[in-house]
Amino acid sequence: MEKILIVDDDIHIGNVLEESLQGAGYGTVRAYSGTEALLSFEREKPDLVLLDLMLPGLSGEELLPKIKDVPVIVISAKIGVDDKVNTLLGGAVDYITKPFQIKEVMARISVRLRKEQPRNDGGLCFSGITLDLNSRTAKINEKEIRLTRTEFAILKLLMLNPTQVITKSQLLDRISEDTPDCTESSLKTHISHLRSKLREVGGREYIEAVWGIGFKMK
Repeated sequence: MEKILIVDDDIHIGNVLEESLQGAGYGTVRAYSGTEALLSFEREKPDLVLLDLMLPGLSGEELLPKIKDVPVIVISAKIGVDDKVNTLLGGAVDYITKPFQIKEVMARISVRLRKEQPRNDGGLCFSGITLDLNSRTAKINEKEIRLTRTEFAILKLLMLNPTQVITKSQLLDRISEDTPDCTESSLKTHISHLRSKLREVGGREYIEAVWGIGFKMK
């Protein structure tokens, strides 16, 4: 059963979301402040987070970068374009404004939790690419791609967040655990080689450059 963390200090809204999610077969966890949400995230390890921005304690904007490798859908009364853009660039995969239609929320959750999420057998799949995290091998439609350690780390991060634009600084920070070989000056070269290898085997582009921001899966 997939588990969803609901972070909202409005009890009524949280109840509506929880009732609908449980009725659809999801497990739920509730948090009413940013600080409580961070503790719940680390303890419960949810598959998706529904996040309000205006929270007591840590705000949603402060909490967002602390949530790693799990899709976050923001549900907020903030309707400004800058709020939406900054939140999406800050790591959220979607943004829904209040008041919302519960059917729309449920549909967007379903989309984010489809099978292009990480598999339970130590592998990742997206758009024909398969990564085996145990053997550290990559394939496109069963054809193996020879990747360097750094290229594999970059592709792994992008595939863990397939709908999210990953900034260059996020890439450098989050792949540092897997490889010490990537620097700000060499990142462009590593990504260029990775895109070329994927294109050569798959016959198309798999990684999209978002001008002035970073990269995402295509």
